[in-house]
Amino acid sequence: MKSFRYLLVVFLFSLLANGAAVAASTAAAGAEGAQDANEVPLVIFNRTIFVFRGKFLGAPPAVRAARALHNIKEAFREGGELKVTVKGNPEGQLVLVDDRLAFGVVDADLDTLAEQNPAEVAKQAAVRLEQVIAETREARSFEALLKALTGAALATVVYVLLLWVVSKLRAWGARLFLQAAERRVEALKIGGTRILDEQHLLPFIRRMLEAFRWLVIALLTYEWVSFMLSRFPYTRPWGERLNDYLLSVVESVVGGITGAVPGLGVAFAIFLLARFGVGFLGRLLERMSKGDAGLTWLGPETLPTTRRLFNIFIWLFAIAMAYPYLPGAQTEAFRGMSVLLGLMVSLGASSIVGQGAAGLILTYTRTIRLGEFVRISDHEGTVTRMGIFTTTIRTGLGEELTIPNSLITGAITKNYSRAVEGRGYVVDTTVTIGYDTPWRQVEAMLIEAAQRTPGILGNPSPRVFQTALSDFYPEYRLVAQAVPSDPRPRAEVLTQLHANIQDVFNEYGVQIMSPHYRGDTAEAKLVKAEDWYRAPARKMAAGVTEKP
Repeated sequence: MKSFRYLLVVFLFSLLANGAAVAASTAAAGAEGAQDANEVPLVIFNRTIFVFRGKFLGAPPAVRAARALHNIKEAFREGGELKVTVKGNPEGQLVLVDDRLAFGVVDADLDTLAEQNPAEVAKQAAVRLEQVIAETREARSFEALLKALTGAALATVVYVLLLWVVSKLRAWGARLFLQAAERRVEALKIGGTRILDEQHLLPFIRRMLEAFRWLVIALLTYEWVSFMLSRFPYTRPWGERLNDYLLSVVESVVGGITGAVPGLGVAFAIFLLARFGVGFLGRLLERMSKGDAGLTWLGPETLPTTRRLFNIFIWLFAIAMAYPYLPGAQTEAFRGMSVLLGLMVSLGASSIVGQGAAGLILTYTRTIRLGEFVRISDHEGTVTRMGIFTTTIRTGLGEELTIPNSLITGAITKNYSRAVEGRGYVVDTTVTIGYDTPWRQVEAMLIEAAQRTPGILGNPSPRVFQTALSDFYPEYRLVAQAVPSDPRPRAEVLTQLHANIQDVFNEYGVQIMSPHYRGDTAEAKLVKAEDWYRAPARKMAAGVTEKP
């Protein structure tokens, strides 16, 4: 709190100092800086009457200013009507006080930046000189001085009263504002979590209210000082310049805000059109995905991604169009920030762009879909989420794996759900049995084990393939389809299937073993013809084996 007060006190004194500097430097800098440029001002009663820039009848500007000051003071000392007039002369325009020469205005005195003639400049100088004469008389008037002191006293009373009102309003407003902020803090939640922390927000609000109070005090003090200086003729120019300085600051702020309104209106119109375009295009894409448009790339699976891409494109285009109309868009700070953001994106977005491109490839090639059971590299599970950068699968062991999309596009993906009709997935397993076991018996036992397993469809029926005749044994692969209405994890179905295979083989006395030989035995590893149809295999007509 002390730091805020200190900063605001510094602000107040700096504001007064700037105003006083404007008031004093207009005259002082006019005398000091103007002399450097061969310009000498005529200052009376803190008002600049005229600036001499050239010679007149051989006299340089400094001499002319000194003579003019002497002539005017002499006129004041002698008294009289002190009427100011301007008279033309072949050498220039003459400014007279009661028909006495005060100073002359020649062509060399004209400011090259102002397109004026000597007559107009002389008339303006005469008006300022008349104001100085009036203020000189006012300074010598007891009645005017008493009136000024009364106005200053009343202004001081009003100033103190306003400070008291601000102090009282600060306490009342702070209490009211803090109570409203507490209610808002309780209501502002996302997913049950508060957005703002009351312990940090309320002290911050108190500091801001205190800072606002000191700002109001600073402005009131500034206006009070300006009014007090304006009451007395000698200090009136300083008060006027203080007011002009504050008005110029307010004018620049209001002018900046007013100047930004048209640009903001255009930017708002662009964003409004973009919002309308996003809604219209989203509804159009939704109708096209459901209709018979014949667009292979647009379907229920690709609709969310397509809509998101079009939305991003529309908003980026809208931002690019509205950028020149935003306040401060043409400033160097805004441009520097844009360059910095562009550099950061270009340096750090290479991997992000690669992942995003891989996500688009997966989406539009329909390599995998939500709900499908897939095997990616050494990981298999059900696809639960497909993002633009990563894909999430849930394994049968209850694990959730997040896989980068670039890894999916760069690896071999097995899709167990595409080979089936409707929903579901393929269940397969491999066993190796020696050549001395009839293959018909092995196939029948594997099919029987599949039929005993809950969650495996009977139609289409399980099938057995002999995938290889290796050196020591044939390889049998059982392929079945899981029941769509029973969404059991594939790992549970495989576990039950393996258990049933072991039970069936044990029931029929067949040993699950993959033999290897160091030396061959005397007996050949053959299956006699009478053993070809060992249970559970059954011989059918035309030599076809029935598989239960």
